[in-house]
Amino acid sequence: MRDYIDVTGKNEDEAISKALAQLNLDRDDVSVEVLERAKSGFLGLGACPAKIRVYYGPEEEEEILPPPPPPKPEPRKEAREEPAAPEKRERPERPEKKRERPERREPREPKEEPAPVQPLPLGEEVDDEKAAAIKTFLAGLLEHMGSAAEIKVYLPEKGRYKVILEGQNLGALIGRRGETLDAIQQLTSYAVNRGGGSRVRIHLDAENYRAKREQSLQHLARKVAGKVVRYRRSVTLEPMNAYERHVIHTALQDYEGVTTYSTGMDPNRRVVVAYDRSH
Repeated sequence: MRDYIDVTGKNEDEAISKALAQLNLDRDDVSVEVLERAKSGFLGLGACPAKIRVYYGPEEEEEILPPPPPPKPEPRKEAREEPAAPEKRERPERPEKKRERPERREPREPKEEPAPVQPLPLGEEVDDEKAAAIKTFLAGLLEHMGSAAEIKVYLPEKGRYKVILEGQNLGALIGRRGETLDAIQQLTSYAVNRGGGSRVRIHLDAENYRAKREQSLQHLARKVAGKVVRYRRSVTLEPMNAYERHVIHTALQDYEGVTTYSTGMDPNRRVVVAYDRSH
């Protein structure tokens, strides 16, 4: 064990300096342990000097023991040990779940399925100058589109031509929500009316799509109006063309408790079904 001396001073630094001067050693030759720290007290009363213990002299070398040798592997036994039977694990007990009473659900209202749409009688086909122009333009356009649809033209009222495309697999001519059919109708109207003469309206349909779509929109309008009245919140429908918006407005013009108006710009113009607070 190393030798040591205990020294006191006003603070730790002063005590260390006294010890080094007493031992005639440098700071690196000793190690210091603080026994008591200096206390200044109050107005000189209760002051306490610092007390340190300074170790000096040669340090004892620790005995270094060699690491223990690794354990020798045990010789294999010739006799084959039977495998121990697997322990039976006990299943943890599950806490009993409280049986909750099933929530009482209100019976759903039966869905109102629209009746199948029957095509309206259009009378005899017409073959006047405008009808011929319609067939000529559409025949060339359909040939370019690779469609073999048959073209029939009717005149349900003066100045309005009803054009029916008949054939198999006309979905490509109708398009998503009738977008292709609308485009063909607009092109046909432009081609027929760009020449001189009186202007006519052209209404194009395929597979009775227009009537089916109109009935579907009327059903949607009534369904949305019911929700608007029930929850007293406005509902904005998906973008529609002018004709489809007209169908929605017409279907709800006499529906009590709601009012309709359009918002936005084409082609993203929408119908808003709003709650009428005046009722």
